[in-house]
Amino acid sequence: MDIKEAIRERHSVRQYTPDHIMGDVRTSLETLIQECNRESGLNIQLITDDPECFDTLLGHYGNFTGVNNYIALVGSKKLKDLDELAGYYGEKIVLEAQMLGLNTCWVAGTYGKGKCKAHVDSGEKIVCVISIGYGATNGTSHRSKELSKLCGVSEKDMPSWFKEGVEAALLAPTAMNQQKFFIDLKGEEAVIKANFGPLTKLDLGIVRYNFEAASGHKCKAN
Repeated sequence: MDIKEAIRERHSVRQYTPDHIMGDVRTSLETLIQECNRESGLNIQLITDDPECFDTLLGHYGNFTGVNNYIALVGSKKLKDLDELAGYYGEKIVLEAQMLGLNTCWVAGTYGKGKCKAHVDSGEKIVCVISIGYGATNGTSHRSKELSKLCGVSEKDMPSWFKEGVEAALLAPTAMNQQKFFIDLKGEEAVIKANFGPLTKLDLGIVRYNFEAASGHKCKAN
């Protein structure tokens, strides 16, 4: 599976099997997390074999079952564009997990924040977590808004690389599937902006990573 296939096949999964994340799969994940932390200045952490974080009323309300592993997206409150960075690098890890045969789900509120085992230093905060493991299912696709509502370029006028990026952006997970972003083409440069709403900066990072990974071109946050 390559990155474009991972983008197409990755769906949110809330029910997991008891299988542990071990061996080469775990090593690959931890190596990538270390690389992401070096690049971003974040303090992303993989927490395994911890059923307590999602064994809460909120977790049950979110229909999570069998969650024993999660990725905590942690960073300094002083870090510029913290939420966007968490989204960008979190999505990079999510797609690598998909290519490793794992399933994931972005989780902003329906987990036990007080039970999260991530180490959070003074001055840091948890932006959100991502459940991860071997899914009981592979999830289902989400509905997307019309292209014209999310992009300022008509399909017939799109360069091939831009079209690939936009198509990947439309498949990106966003909070409550709100898709509050807009992508445009300024000269030869792709630009993206977040509209107003909850978690839109986090979503901006997620969507931007999908665009860049599929298109091979940078997408500037406006």
